[in-house]
Amino acid sequence: MTLQQFRVLLAVRDHGSLTRAADALHHGVPTITHHLRALESHLQTRLVEAGRSGTRLTPIGAAFAEEAEQVLARIDRAERAVADQRDAGLVTLRVGTFASIGSRLLPAAISALQQRTSVRVEVIEAEPTEVVRMLRAGEVHAGLIYDATAEPAFTVPDLLVETLLSEPYRVMVARDGRWAGHERLDFAELSEEAWLCSRSDDEASDRVLRRVCHAMGFPVRELMRTDDLYMIHGLVAEGLGCALTTAAAVDTDFDVVLRPTVQDLGDRNVSFVRWRESAPPAAVWLGEALRRVARRHSAGVPRSVVEAEAD
Repeated sequence: MTLQQFRVLLAVRDHGSLTRAADALHHGVPTITHHLRALESHLQTRLVEAGRSGTRLTPIGAAFAEEAEQVLARIDRAERAVADQRDAGLVTLRVGTFASIGSRLLPAAISALQQRTSVRVEVIEAEPTEVVRMLRAGEVHAGLIYDATAEPAFTVPDLLVETLLSEPYRVMVARDGRWAGHERLDFAELSEEAWLCSRSDDEASDRVLRRVCHAMGFPVRELMRTDDLYMIHGLVAEGLGCALTTAAAVDTDFDVVLRPTVQDLGDRNVSFVRWRESAPPAAVWLGEALRRVARRHSAGVPRSVVEAEAD
């Protein structure tokens, strides 16, 4: 049996005539007849019969046509999947990302990518420095990273780094705490405050915090080192310490607010990173989708998240 025989049988069923089936498939009637006879010979039964109104399928032929139609549909899907993966340059696109903003940007971008290709996407959570290391080691094809404009950590001339979002650093404090009533905070008054810091010394917000505190003449007083965003929010909400962060990273389920500072803390840039020259097409397409999602995200962040008014 061949797929062409299946297509001929379905064309006869759908058009009710050998002539019309031949026209639909751009074949001559003898070719249609040849395929039908070969299929009937293989199955050892009649599949079509002639009548006054044209040619129609026998009951056995009709039952076989339903099965053949499903086979052809699966073959078509398989061919499209192979073509998608061929055009995308790979079967699985591995993307490194960090938790906070990555979870807000990537799902919509992956959804857009899957409307274009059947490539599977695997997301690997890691800190920015680890994402860059994995990209260079070939463990991921692209990634989301963030960095501080005033304390850049990455020099990556071999990689393409495209900024998606840029937000100013703010101090996160308890909504009902003493600092929430201040419209703007001065680090000169925060020397005795405890801070939630990352486990990694390379964390962008911690580098900014150390720079500002050093410039003010006092060290950072660490309450705890953790990368658990829920724990950070919970501790700040209880008034046990402060944290340096941006609006996009704030979970509004917690009683916390952001306050700007007298000192310039700079911005946090969220960027898409991939190989400059040899990135697979799927990675390029994901970057395009992320740009669109980031534009919508920037336009849709409510003011209550960005910065609540001081009471």
